Amino acid sequence: MLKYLIVESLAALFGGIIIVIIAIKFVPWRKLLKFLKKVWFWVLLFIVMFFIGMFANATYPPNFALPPWMQTKAPAGPAPALPMGKIIQFFTSLDEMERVDDIGANPNDVPPPTERTEPALVKIDITAQEVVSEISPGIFFNYWTYDQQVPGPMYRVRVGDTVEVTLHNHETSLHPHNIDLHAVTGPGGGTTLSTAKPGESKGFRWKALAPGLFVYHCATPNIATHNAHGQYGLILVEPEEGLPQVDKEFYVMQGEVYTEGKLGKKGLVAFDSQALLDGIPNYVTFNGKVETESRMKVETGDKVRIYVGNGGTNLISSFHVIGEIFDTVYPEAAIGNEPHKNVQTTAVLPGGASIVEFTAEVPGNLILVDHALARMNKGAWAIMEVEGEERPDIYAPIE
Repeated sequence: MLKYLIVESLAALFGGIIIVIIAIKFVPWRKLLKFLKKVWFWVLLFIVMFFIGMFANATYPPNFALPPWMQTKAPAGPAPALPMGKIIQFFTSLDEMERVDDIGANPNDVPPPTERTEPALVKIDITAQEVVSEISPGIFFNYWTYDQQVPGPMYRVRVGDTVEVTLHNHETSLHPHNIDLHAVTGPGGGTTLSTAKPGESKGFRWKALAPGLFVYHCATPNIATHNAHGQYGLILVEPEEGLPQVDKEFYVMQGEVYTEGKLGKKGLVAFDSQALLDGIPNYVTFNGKVETESRMKVETGDKVRIYVGNGGTNLISSFHVIGEIFDTVYPEAAIGNEPHKNVQTTAVLPGGASIVEFTAEVPGNLILVDHALARMNKGAWAIMEVEGEERPDIYAPIE
């Protein structure tokens, strides 16, 4: 994992040594010093003006992301960059960080319908943990996770339920973490009561007042940095009557990974805060990583529902399934309004969600994409396998 970093560091070191040797051997230092003695005043003036210009053109960390008095103390303040102290701490703590073989949340892990007619007390225990895993084979990243996966687990409750959330921040984490559930009515969506330092646990109670599919995420400043490391997920609040029955349900969430170096750079890759501000991720993923195999399988005739989320932090997803038309779409995951019918592509906003349904009529591979199609080259795709009898009345070659 570190071999690429070691090779690059040695190359930079030896390159610097070679430049120094060339400078000593071939630069006419005596002539240069003689010339500088003649023009020292102008050189000094240039240096002074250069530094004055740098000072005048400097930018300073803005506070408009959140008012200072509302910010949780964080190592990096409101800026998206990680401080040098934390970078050093990361490498000294690297051996203690857990290696996760597969960071991508299993899209089949959808909790079953509650099938309750009365409200209940629901308890959620969730662990924030910083781990190392692969974005794609050979490309390692320091993910910040809920329960060692991206996105975090999907949760399912019912309108009227009382929900108790306990957030544990793993002792090996280097940063404080919390949880903001968009389904919560209350300051910070839970963040004010759940912010925990490494090794701490914090909890709070809330009542599910409205049905819908809601994003949850870490909202410890810098909020965008935490989300860009993978701390997001979905919680479904069912209406009192529940949702219509389907044959298969899946959990898919788009996210963005901002890394130093070019697309495909091997080894351990660092977080790129400037790319985050510019909104240009190296990787756009479905469920945390670039897929290497299909994990969704259905039969022809199955009624399929996909709970789709967008962890952000910058891009609007144009969610589309190549080879299908959505029979039903709950735009912006709104439950209670009349859903849309016969939709080709639906917008999923950063920090937002959608629910799409279709019937799988024809066997073959369906490709889930963000139809801003250049993002497929960055990893925004997944495969759903449809097995069953051919349907030449719907789809067939011309003989």
